[in-house]
Amino acid sequence: MTQATTAPAKLEKKLAWSLLALRLGIFIVMFIWALDKFVNPAHTAAVFEGFYGIGGLSATFAAILGGLQVALCLIFVAGLWKFFSYGLIFILHGVSTLSSFPQYLDAFNNMLFFAAWPMWAACFALFYLREYDTCTLSALMNKSD
Repeated sequence: MTQATTAPAKLEKKLAWSLLALRLGIFIVMFIWALDKFVNPAHTAAVFEGFYGIGGLSATFAAILGGLQVALCLIFVAGLWKFFSYGLIFILHGVSTLSSFPQYLDAFNNMLFFAAWPMWAACFALFYLREYDTCTLSALMNKSD
């Protein structure tokens, strides 16, 4: 076996582990945001009003959103229905990132908002390379066949 024939296999394995790391990192952030909707629904209401212009969000609605987001996060971290789950995570984080546009104009008073951009890039990379993300629950279940 030459180095040229083993490089793709090595690359695929490294890529799969790298994509798993991205997925776990994105999951942590999105899952905490989901839990925040249960723990502090007033914060959720303030975010929706301040960033999306949607006022009067009830604690019940925040909990429903939180429940849907928890379900999405669990599907996402398991690597299931990748086109749907990775795509939805990419879109949701993109909306969040872009809705913060005024904070980017006052960069030095809002530096933490800039952390959203590399995470959005990671979401894109994971969606774009989803066929190479093989460290998933579905891949594990298929191996047992």
